[in-house]
Amino acid sequence: MPKSSILAEARRSGLLEGNRSQHISFRAPPALIEAAKRATGVQSMTELGILGLATLAQSDEVVAFMTRTRGRPGKYRKLDV
Repeated sequence: MPKSSILAEARRSGLLEGNRSQHISFRAPPALIEAAKRATGVQSMTELGILGLATLAQSDEVVAFMTRTRGRPGKYRKLDV
């Protein structure tokens, strides 16, 4: 999903409301950071962190569907061929 879509959905969900009062600090491999910057086009570490958190915080409809239907064949699926 494009960066703008992720942030727009996070904004609609109310996840980006309020002031930026929480601080997060961690160490990460430089190659991971550079790959994430290339993939997103984001250069600011703060914006990269917000984008990453917004991505994790939003539900994924495909995952939800697969979790609900795991192990169950589709309604019209024939198992005896």
